[in-house]
Amino acid sequence: MKTAYLLAAFAPLVGAVLAGFFGRRIGRAGAHTVTILGVAVSLAASVVTFLDVMAGNTFNGTLYTWAVIGDLRLEVGFLVDTLTATMMCVVTFVSLMVHVYTIGYMEDDDGYQRFFAYISLFTFSMMMLVMSNNFLQLFFGWEAVGLVSYLLIGFWYTRPTAIFANMKAFLVNRVGDFGFALGIGLVLAYFGTMDYAEAFKAAPGLANKSVQIIPGTDWSLMTVTCICLFIGAMGKSAQFPLHVWLPDSMEGPTPISALIHAATMVTAGIFMVARMSPLFELSDTALGFVITIGAITALFMGFLGIIQNDIKRVVAYSTLSQLGYMTVALGASAYSVAIFHLMTHAFFKALLFLAAGSVIIGMHHDQDIRNMGGLRKYMPITWITSLLGSLALIGTPFFSGFYSKDSIIEAVKLANVPGAGFAYFAVVAGVFVTAFYSFRMYFLVFHGKERWMQAGQGHGAHDAHAAHDDHAAHDDPAAHDDHGHHGLGPNDRPHESRLVVTLPLVLLAIPSVLIGAIAIGPMLFGDYFKGVITVAERHPAMAELATHFHGWAGMATHALSTLPFWLAVAGVAFAWYCYLVNPALPAAIRNATGGINRLLENKYYMDRINEVVFAGGARLLGTGLWKAGDQVLIDGLAVNGSARVTGWIASLVRIVQSGLIYHYAVVMIAGVAVLLWWFVPLIKR
Repeated sequence: MKTAYLLAAFAPLVGAVLAGFFGRRIGRAGAHTVTILGVAVSLAASVVTFLDVMAGNTFNGTLYTWAVIGDLRLEVGFLVDTLTATMMCVVTFVSLMVHVYTIGYMEDDDGYQRFFAYISLFTFSMMMLVMSNNFLQLFFGWEAVGLVSYLLIGFWYTRPTAIFANMKAFLVNRVGDFGFALGIGLVLAYFGTMDYAEAFKAAPGLANKSVQIIPGTDWSLMTVTCICLFIGAMGKSAQFPLHVWLPDSMEGPTPISALIHAATMVTAGIFMVARMSPLFELSDTALGFVITIGAITALFMGFLGIIQNDIKRVVAYSTLSQLGYMTVALGASAYSVAIFHLMTHAFFKALLFLAAGSVIIGMHHDQDIRNMGGLRKYMPITWITSLLGSLALIGTPFFSGFYSKDSIIEAVKLANVPGAGFAYFAVVAGVFVTAFYSFRMYFLVFHGKERWMQAGQGHGAHDAHAAHDDHAAHDDPAAHDDHGHHGLGPNDRPHESRLVVTLPLVLLAIPSVLIGAIAIGPMLFGDYFKGVITVAERHPAMAELATHFHGWAGMATHALSTLPFWLAVAGVAFAWYCYLVNPALPAAIRNATGGINRLLENKYYMDRINEVVFAGGARLLGTGLWKAGDQVLIDGLAVNGSARVTGWIASLVRIVQSGLIYHYAVVMIAGVAVLLWWFVPLIKR
C-alpha cells in the first residue's frame, strides 16, 4: 500500500511542477490535463487507501529520516488511519471538482497555467499535512498551505486590493503560527519527541506537570501546550479574533474560495485538534477555551453574513460560522462530530462557492446580489444545486448538513466543560441566523423580480463595488478586461454556465444530500474512529448522544419536533417575507437599528482595531526604536558621540603639536628636568 500512499501525496506535486515550470511549453490544455490527472490519481489512491483502512489495515511508518540530533529523530512519515483516509478522500474529491471547474472559469485568464500549478501544489501541501505522523511534517504542511494560499489570494497581483488581502492573510496566519510553533516547541522540550504516537503515549504522565511562564506562577503544561496549538488552529481555521483574513481572501478567483474555504486550508485547524485529542482531553481549561472561541465565531460571524451584498462574501461568512460550529464540537470533546461536520460542510460549501461563481459568470461578473433576481429560469442547474446546498447548510432533515449540525447541537447540550452553556445558546441561535442569511441570498439571486434589467440600463446605481468594504474589489477575470465592464448590459441576458462548470456542481450536490445519512452511524456511534480519537470518561457527551440515536431515519423524523428545526423554518420564512413579500421591511429594520447596523457593517470594528492598535502600535514602537534607539543611542551617542570625543581629544593634542623644533626641544628639556626631580630623591633613599 505504500505505493498508494506515495501516489496520493505526490501525484498533485508532479502535476504542479509540470504546469508551473513547463506551462508555456505544454500550453493551457497541457497544464490542466497534467494537474487534473495528478489530482485524479491522488483521488483514486485515496479511495484505495480508504478501502484498505476499512478492511482493518492501518500504517504508521517513516519514509525518510531527515536528521538525527542525539535521541531526536526528524523524519518524513505517514500515519494512515480512518481520520487520515477520510481527510484524504474529502480533500482530493473537492480538489478534483475545483480543477475541472477551473477550466471553464479561468479560460480567459492570462495566468491559466500558473493558476493550475498553484491549486495542484495546494492539494499536495494539504495531503502532506493530513498524512503526517509527526509534528515536523505537520508544520511543513501547515506552512505550505499558508504559502500557497498567499499566492492564490493575491493571484491577480496587479490589483492593490488583492495584494492587501493576501498580505493580510499571511500576517494574521503568522500570529496563529507563532502560537502553533510554541506549542510544538513545548512538545519537543517536555515530551522529547516529535512523533505523534510517542507524544500521545507520554502525555498521561505529564498531565500534572507544571511550568512557570511567569516566575512564581505555576501553569499546567498540558493546558499551555494545547492552547498554543489551538492558537495555530485559530489562525488557519479563522476563529475569532484571527478570522479577519478570510472575508478579504475573496479577492482571489472563485475556485480557490471553494478550495481554501471548503475542504482544505480552513479545516486544517479542525483536523489538527481532532488528531491531538489525546492531549486536549487532559485539559478541561483548554477545552473550555476552545468551545468559547468556537461559540463566539459561530454566532457573531453569522450576524455579519446578514448584511453582506457580495454573493461570495455571504458564503465566506457562512464558512466562518460553520467553522465555529466545528470548533464548538471539538471543545465539547465531540471530535468525531467535528470531523463529520467538516466532511459534510466540505461538500455543500464547495458547492455553494462554485455555484456563486457560476452565477457570477452568468451575470457577466457582477457579484452584487441586489443586481440579480429571477435567475431560476435562466440558470436551472445552478439554481437547483444552489437550493440543495442551501438546504444542507441550514440543517434541513435528511440532508447531510442536518446530521452533522444537529449532532453538534446535541453534543454541546450534553457537554460539561466550562463555557458549554454559552456555546449551546450560540449554536441554537445560529440556526436561525444561518437559515436567514442563506435564504436571503437564495431568494435575492434566484427569485423575485429581475433587478439585473434595471441595473443593466442604469448600471452604477447599484455598482457591485458598493457590496465591498474599503479593501475589497471585484473577483474574476473580467476585472482585467480592457473595458473594465461588470454586469449585464441593456440587451444582455443571464445564461447557464458550460458543462465543465455545472458538472462539478451536480457531482458535489450528490454527497451534499446523501453522505450524512450514510456516514452518521459508523462515524459517530460505531468503531470508525476507535483507537484514533481519544475521549476521556469524564466527558460524557458522545456516550450519552449514542443512547439517543435510533438510526438516520429516526433522527430526521424526530427533528421535526425540535427547536433547531423550527428555528431554521422561521429563518427561511422570515427571509421569504423580507425579500419577496415585503421588500421594504429590510430597509426599515436597517434604519431602526442604525447603531447595530453600523457595528455589523464595520465588522465589529475588528479591522479598525487591528489597524490602529496592533499595526499602529507596531509602527509607533518601530518609530520609537528608530528615533530613540537608532538616531539617539546608536547614531547620536555610539557613532557620532565617539567621533566627537575623538575629535575633542585630538583638538587638545593638536595644541602641543606645533611642528616647530625648538618647541619640541624645550619640552624635552622640561621633561628631563621633571624626571630628574622625581627620580633623584628616590635614588638617595
